[in-house]
Amino acid sequence: MNIFTKYAKWLHTQWPAGRPEKLPAVNEDGSTNVRGLYVAGDLRGIPLLKYAADSGARVVESIVADSTFQSRRKDGDPEIDIAIIGGGVAGMAAALQARKHGLNFRVFESNEPFATVVNFPRNKPIFTYPEGMIPAGELTVSADIKEALVEELKGQSADIEVVGADVSHVRKIEGGFAIESSKGEIARARRVVCALGRSGNYRRLNVPGEDLGHVYNRLHDPHDFCEQRVTVVGGGDSALETAVAVARCGADTTLCYRGREFSRPRRENVKMLEELTSDSNAPGRIRVLREATVREIRPGEVSVETGGQSSTVPGDVVFSMIGREPALDFFRRSGVHISGEWDTQKTIGLTLFVLFCTALYNWKSGGFLSNLTYQHHLWPVSMKDDFSAVLSNPNSLVSVLVTSAATPSFWYTLAYSLLVTIFGVMRIRRRKTPYVRVQTYTLMFIQVFFLFLFPEIILPWLGKNAMLPQGLLDALFPAVEYGNGREYWRAYGLILAWPLNVYNVFTQQPLGWWLVIAFVQTFVAIPVLVYYWGKGAYCGWICSCGALAETLGDTHRTKMPHGPATNRLNMFGQAVLAVAVILLALRIAGWTMGNNAYALNQWFPGALNHYKWTVDVFLAGIVGYGFYFWFSGRVWCRFMCPLAALMHIYARFSRYAIVSDKKKCISCNVCTTVCHQGIDVMNFANKGRAMTDPECVRCSACVHSCPTQVLSFGQIDRNGATTKIDRLSATSD
Repeated sequence: MNIFTKYAKWLHTQWPAGRPEKLPAVNEDGSTNVRGLYVAGDLRGIPLLKYAADSGARVVESIVADSTFQSRRKDGDPEIDIAIIGGGVAGMAAALQARKHGLNFRVFESNEPFATVVNFPRNKPIFTYPEGMIPAGELTVSADIKEALVEELKGQSADIEVVGADVSHVRKIEGGFAIESSKGEIARARRVVCALGRSGNYRRLNVPGEDLGHVYNRLHDPHDFCEQRVTVVGGGDSALETAVAVARCGADTTLCYRGREFSRPRRENVKMLEELTSDSNAPGRIRVLREATVREIRPGEVSVETGGQSSTVPGDVVFSMIGREPALDFFRRSGVHISGEWDTQKTIGLTLFVLFCTALYNWKSGGFLSNLTYQHHLWPVSMKDDFSAVLSNPNSLVSVLVTSAATPSFWYTLAYSLLVTIFGVMRIRRRKTPYVRVQTYTLMFIQVFFLFLFPEIILPWLGKNAMLPQGLLDALFPAVEYGNGREYWRAYGLILAWPLNVYNVFTQQPLGWWLVIAFVQTFVAIPVLVYYWGKGAYCGWICSCGALAETLGDTHRTKMPHGPATNRLNMFGQAVLAVAVILLALRIAGWTMGNNAYALNQWFPGALNHYKWTVDVFLAGIVGYGFYFWFSGRVWCRFMCPLAALMHIYARFSRYAIVSDKKKCISCNVCTTVCHQGIDVMNFANKGRAMTDPECVRCSACVHSCPTQVLSFGQIDRNGATTKIDRLSATSD
């Protein structure tokens, strides 16, 4: 392992890199890109019975509140108001709510009602999280054993008629939808609620012998396998529950898991497994083979590879418990987008938006498009004539404003500030937590005041009216012969630190005070912030890039790619940081070498210009914002920002962490899904470990979205023990 590989592992690649499961792209109210088609239940991302019931009832409420739906009901066609596809907890909750509103509905189910629960193993414990939650609607869930739960659910929905049909997809028609099966159209409805659950086809091991008669995908009654040699394959809740159940019946049990640590099962299941784990061959004990890959299944045995070595384990019965694929083909056939999947429309949209960003940043950064605006003037002549009296006084506020507004950067920054403000207000209304409220107001204030009004209007006006000390002006804002007469744009450097903003440091002659400010920001203030509150203290609370990512980008955070490959791509920012450091070293050399550095000084402005167009314009602008609505708003922040890359190093020594209560973790993976930095948060939470990945920007999405309130912002000591929990709540008002 070379030094670069070791550095990459220390900084980024050592962290867990799990991926969110592919699911239909669903809005918070259950709606999809197909207008009138809603999703309820497990396919919303939270595999909890109470949440399934809650989502089913709330989807119907959303439909009832839709004025278009109410107006079309009066037309009398089609005959069904709501078609509910799936007769599980979410589907029946939707049916009960539809009946409450007097709607004409029909439930379609290919199996029996509540089939998933019915097929649970005998006497399976039921965890009705969250304990204090009362779902919307009339369907309640309180039983804690499978048989009692089935009785409870069927008792509440006994008078709901269920149509036995295997619905293949729905087709959009005038006024609603056609419900299709393999036999053709079976019904028409104004609205559709898809409550299919994650009960698609069983995942396959893709090994020889998988289709033998003694290989099963689910366990009905563990007593059927007492005294047998059982091999269970998998590392989730179903696998652990199966292994524990058959072991307790006396089966000789082996659990094969391809991972090193269990990252998905509930804490209760891991604890039960640990209680039964032993290297002995005593009855009722479980042998656990970690990092084990099944290669072949044969009568009576299973071939397994562990650490490059092949071996066999006994297997009179084999349970392949590696999960089921959601019924995504149903949604694809129905035109519903799947998260993370691409099509022609999406590719064209991305291409066109990147071209738009190319033109925008060429215009904003002084390219040939900006010359067109200068030639034709941003302010029409007639408007200037109207302001002629005011403009005759060059020190007036309006005169200063008109002069500032003659440049593209003014309008770009104005638009940027408006976006942060408008979408910031929307974020506050959407995510009603004290943390989001304070954070968003802070981002809005810094962007509007320090990154627009102060450099573009206030400072020029104060300077024009001699209200600023001459020494301060000369030290920070050198005189020029254009605009408002001084480089007031350098005030952006009060917020945007080096090397995010390099232009107050990379000057022909050193600007002493800016060097001091940049040094204090980058090497004193920011390290202190990161030490106590993590990288997000700057990225999530101060930086303009973060301001737009947390406001405009808030609803796109689930689009960030996850996995080992993107974790390695995080290192690209270290390369950009290295270039910035090299340029700084060359600039310092140019200052110190004086006349002997003539050639160096001649070469350097060209290098700075290349840095501007490559990093600021192409990476930060065209790529960073061009990919915004397709790969989340943190593409630049995660992969390319040199200041973020520097803070990743600082964060490796930070006390900040997202701490978790593993007793509450249900391994739903929502926290990982909503992380727009690609962090596998669930892998930490499931084990009760503090989340210390340096990529974290304190956005609070994982804390806020966790259905069982597992996560909190806090601080830890060197041993990983929690020493402090933040007072500002990120979970509720």
